Amino acid sequence: MRISSFRRAGLGLFFLSATLVSGMSMSADRVTGPEFVTRSEVMATHGMAATSHPLATQVALDILKAGGSAVDAAIAANAMLGLVEPTGCGIGGDLFAIVWDAESKQLRGLNASGRSPRGLELQWFLDNGYESIPKLGPLPVSVPGTVDGWFELHERFGRLPMQKVLAPAIRYAWEGVPVPEVIAYYWEKNAEQRQQYPGFAEVFMPGGRVPAKGEVFRNPALANTYARIADEGRDVFYRGEMARTMADYLQANGGFLAYEDFAAHRSEWVDPVSTNYRGYDVWQLPPNTQGIAALQMLNILEAWDIAAMGFDSPDYLHLLVEAKKLAFEDRARFYADPAFSDIPTGALISKDYAERRRALIDVEKAAEAFPHGDPAVLGQGDTIYLTVADDDGNMVSLIQSNYRGMGSGMTPPGLGFGLQNRGEMFTLEPGHPNVYAPAKRPFHTIIPAFVTRDGKPWLSFGVMGGGMQPQGHVQVLVNLIDFGMNLQAAGDAPRVRHDGSSEPTGERMTDGGVVRLEKGFPAAAIEELQRRGHRVEVANDGGYGGYQAIRRDGEVWVGASESRKDGHAAGY
Repeated sequence: MRISSFRRAGLGLFFLSATLVSGMSMSADRVTGPEFVTRSEVMATHGMAATSHPLATQVALDILKAGGSAVDAAIAANAMLGLVEPTGCGIGGDLFAIVWDAESKQLRGLNASGRSPRGLELQWFLDNGYESIPKLGPLPVSVPGTVDGWFELHERFGRLPMQKVLAPAIRYAWEGVPVPEVIAYYWEKNAEQRQQYPGFAEVFMPGGRVPAKGEVFRNPALANTYARIADEGRDVFYRGEMARTMADYLQANGGFLAYEDFAAHRSEWVDPVSTNYRGYDVWQLPPNTQGIAALQMLNILEAWDIAAMGFDSPDYLHLLVEAKKLAFEDRARFYADPAFSDIPTGALISKDYAERRRALIDVEKAAEAFPHGDPAVLGQGDTIYLTVADDDGNMVSLIQSNYRGMGSGMTPPGLGFGLQNRGEMFTLEPGHPNVYAPAKRPFHTIIPAFVTRDGKPWLSFGVMGGGMQPQGHVQVLVNLIDFGMNLQAAGDAPRVRHDGSSEPTGERMTDGGVVRLEKGFPAAAIEELQRRGHRVEVANDGGYGGYQAIRRDGEVWVGASESRKDGHAAGY
């Protein structure tokens, strides 16, 4: 008998000795919601923050209570995460954001991703025998865009001075922060591959080893860097001493980024793009991100009665995987920096195009491969994610990353952070839209998301994790819209991840890939997926993403946070 059965029988709270309940299930079932739900939604009326670390959430709330805007709080939380969660983010990486401006009642998009070195040509890679750009070391490093992204956001939407916004992270960097369990795990895994690179161990392995769970980590070099950025502005990072330090360090260690690359960097304000899914307008940023893959998947799925199939049914799971395969073939072929290629974004996210692509799906059989589409016939990824809402109704959906956890391993002296390796995402295939070129932005996996309904803000959310991100976005939205889950349940529900699709780096899917399921799906569904030709693995391997969300419900903010990581949602 389950403990919840006793509660329903009216027996109230009790304690049962293990010796008295031998063989009895001691399931920790909640009294409300599905059995996979870990906790209730968080609710508040003034403001809300949801981040991947409790201290970052508290910092965001402190900034809101001090009169800061949602953007001020998001920047403060991001800076804090660069200290407490270097396994996912930092100012050596890039940033993307979608902001709901309550005054104008409009969405604004920011692409704060950096570009490749101007002094490095494609031919250099070909002449030196490279078939792909390395994952680690100096060659995949592109200009970090986060700091410029902070200042662009702050100039348009900030209220408090940057000194006050960055003050909490500066203080914590000096005092130190305890390392939580999940971050400690990823820190150790990342350090195994990166400790060979100059400067990495000095910052991230104090005393010659990574900090263990519960140990206090201090980063005085990062405190100094943040303090200088707060006092001197974005130019100290891109045109001052820090830019020269980063450039000299990289060139001394086999890299190509130069001072001029940093000095020329600028973020770009962009218009978010959307599709309507069952009455909800789902917004993403256009390429060079992969956000429109989620919109393509939703368009394909829209034709079926997903709600009638059931959350854990093989019919739904099969269609989800096949829709992902179709969208990712287009992702591999078309998504790139629009400054270098004419990306047919409008056609790719159109309903007519989805109808053409949907026709390729066999509802009874898994495809080993799909061709990419031809939108011209119509005339046309570890990371942190955070979201903040303020008392005036402004909302920020922000995602920021080093890529592959702690990035390239390259760690400039005296600055307290490592540099990203986003350049790895270029292909070396001549003629491909995402082929490497100087001063070009690579294809990007990190994507913030936003949903409006009847022109009003409804949901700000994201799911971290490389190619899992659009898959996670779709699953969260289907959980909310089709299956009627609440905000926390929609993130706690077991997820499916399809690996093995064609990639913008040139890899091609030929064998159907692998469908990976978290524990919690019924055996009958797994058996049926296998019968339809899917290769299925059940594994909780940490690759199902990290979710944060804030929903507007009348005058109430509703928050939820990822149970798979160290996240926290809180309001006031």
